Amino acid sequence: MLILTVDGRQARVEAGTSVAAALRIAGDGTTRRSVTGTVRAPLCGMGICQECRVDVDGRRVLACQTTCSAGMRITTDATG
Repeated sequence: MLILTVDGRQARVEAGTSVAAALRIAGDGTTRRSVTGTVRAPLCGMGICQECRVDVDGRRVLACQTTCSAGMRITTDATG
């Protein structure tokens, strides 16, 4: 099991888990808010739609294309 932080909360995930899946395990799976305030979440699962953008250890990445690692700090823009 890996321990990581999602928006300040600890989460445990299996090795090999994508950041998108970790967001779902740790909460509701949302990644950001649109310019109108609508919550957004991963859609395509292959990096095309860009809906899964999050910050991992201070760097912007696509959650569906990034594998979790121990101690990772994930920050979303979904909390408004």
